[in-house]
Amino acid sequence: MKIAVYGAGGIGCYVGGRLAAGGAGVTFVGRPRTAAVLAEHGLRLTDYLGASLGVSATDLRYETTPDATADADLVLVTVKSAATATAADELAGVLKPGAVVVSFQNGIRNGELLRARLAEQTVVTGMVPFNVVNRGDGHFHQGTEGLLDVQTHDALAAYEDAFILAGLPLQQHDDILPVQWSKLLLNLNNPVNALSDIPLRDELSQRAFRRCFAAAQAEALTLLAGAEIEPAQILRVPMQRLPSVLRLPDFLFRRLAAPMLAIDPLARSSMWDDLEAGRPTEIDYLNGEVVRLAESLGRTAPVNARLVELIRAAETKRRAWAGADLLRELQG
Repeated sequence: MKIAVYGAGGIGCYVGGRLAAGGAGVTFVGRPRTAAVLAEHGLRLTDYLGASLGVSATDLRYETTPDATADADLVLVTVKSAATATAADELAGVLKPGAVVVSFQNGIRNGELLRARLAEQTVVTGMVPFNVVNRGDGHFHQGTEGLLDVQTHDALAAYEDAFILAGLPLQQHDDILPVQWSKLLLNLNNPVNALSDIPLRDELSQRAFRRCFAAAQAEALTLLAGAEIEPAQILRVPMQRLPSVLRLPDFLFRRLAAPMLAIDPLARSSMWDDLEAGRPTEIDYLNGEVVRLAESLGRTAPVNARLVELIRAAETKRRAWAGADLLRELQG
């Protein structure tokens, strides 16, 4: 089988690298800058459990143009959500009929967008629940727990063993939407972390920042209830109770929610990475989805709307927010 990873940045290099280290034939497609780094250093892949794998530069195939996917049987799309439409158009011009395309992206609607533009291919919606840290020189680290979540589909049967050998088994769901919303509820912390300008573990260790996260979550949960969407259970704590846990005093949070702090000490949100690199963020596809849900119900989502505004401002001019200041901003 031939596998291609389209948009091979942090998530793409990690997932594709694990597949390659497990013996699968993988072609990576991404930016010339990443291609140059991997040509010099190869891939090093580690995780929070102590795994350490590598793929040498000579064994890597990293390309920078869409036509590299022409012979792929399976394509993993890992581009940022804002680039999905462009990626779909590029892939539509080169993929062979019948190829299987899996969207491993943040947000809710990327699978639908790919499916609408790739009529001759089989498109499956998926989700990567864990955080990947780019430590530089081709080293990508999985900093949090989680398996690969995908919509149940018969077309995935041929590839299940490859993911098992990679140590990333596919967890299939008959209905992926509740799983996507659960991941999005967790990703509502991305702008809080980006605005804090500190690592995730440090941010989540401070009650003021957690209260900001809880406010965004509680608002989204109220709207989901109004839309009759029940988020999937992906944590030990029910999603509906998570805002209350986040609001606990620090000493109680450390005791009762220790797994949430079991994060690589250097891990930050992908939104922080985007701001640091001067790239557009995915804010419209995370907190912006909550705002759109509110509009569809004839309601408002002031906390998430304000986070959208603050990140858009940060895309132009950075500011490191203290937890208390950010909380006041959201409460106001």
